[in-house]
Amino acid sequence: MGSTEEGRSEAETLRRLGSLIEDVEGTRVTLIGDVMLDRYHHGYANNLNSTAPVPVLRIIRSEESPGAAAHIARGLNSLGMDVDFFSSVGDDEEGGRILEMLSGDGISTKGISVVANRQTLTKIRFYGSRESLLDQSQVLLQADRGPLDELNESISDGLISAALESMPNSRAIVLSDYHKGVITESGASKLISKAKELDLPSIVDPKLTGLSRSRGADVVIFGMRGLELQRRRLMMDNFSDTASELISTYDWGAILVLGGVDGINLYLREGEELSIPCRANAPRQQIGLHDAAATALAAALGNGLDIYDAASLAAAACECVLTAESSHEFVNRDTLGIWLEELSWKLQISDR
Repeated sequence: MGSTEEGRSEAETLRRLGSLIEDVEGTRVTLIGDVMLDRYHHGYANNLNSTAPVPVLRIIRSEESPGAAAHIARGLNSLGMDVDFFSSVGDDEEGGRILEMLSGDGISTKGISVVANRQTLTKIRFYGSRESLLDQSQVLLQADRGPLDELNESISDGLISAALESMPNSRAIVLSDYHKGVITESGASKLISKAKELDLPSIVDPKLTGLSRSRGADVVIFGMRGLELQRRRLMMDNFSDTASELISTYDWGAILVLGGVDGINLYLREGEELSIPCRANAPRQQIGLHDAAATALAAALGNGLDIYDAASLAAAACECVLTAESSHEFVNRDTLGIWLEELSWKLQISDR
């Protein structure tokens, strides 16, 4: 491979990405979006319940971590970047835990509104395996608990205004939209328009039901299943035509599609495409892929790398997440740096 243009290009890309990891510290990113608390319960499921055909989970350990946009904040912070983070939580135990853990990581929470009498979105996952038979557990059940009412628009407006004020000091903006009220239609439009005015890369991870809130973004993140659903809705023959139609409809610069074990695909406005196969040896989970990709895109594009290098870094970040343990799936500077070194080493070996 080393004698080919493709091999030389990959080696050069890995060198640039390795240098980025060393030099990214201090880059400021504006991040706005919904947060949640991820709770994980692990144990053994050796028996079925005596009154129903469901496994009985004997819990042996439990963990929790901030998720959604908070995942991105933790990833950016771990890379050494400065984060202006805007979101909201409820005034409950779960909201307090999110604030406590973010503060413990050294991430400022002054941009996070605490909303009275509101529940914080919480996702509870139960993992189990058969004791003494399987080392790899699997999800047995997920339970979601969250707010029952819409977020007050005045709170959303305040968060949008604060984010707009932070943008002139930033190198990129990320919108992480779980359709929980932080990002509104008008708010998203203002943020993306401001980014264009300031020549900041805008990265959006939208809900499929809220694609209009990503209109005009430079890069939009999709899952493979999401793109397949859009292909069927649009009655297209393939992903390339589907991506082209979506890019034209919503005025996006590019779509980054995350396929997990199938790697990633990048579709550009100009019609160009890039596919990167998954290089993780033993994928074990996929929670946090979108957040890892958003983190990597902000780091790369915010530091002047082009969209191809940014996609390559996003692929590497996703591979780190695929091999991570639950509750450790946000992008970590050391883990990502080591993985880039390993990829470079594998490329050198293949050249011999």
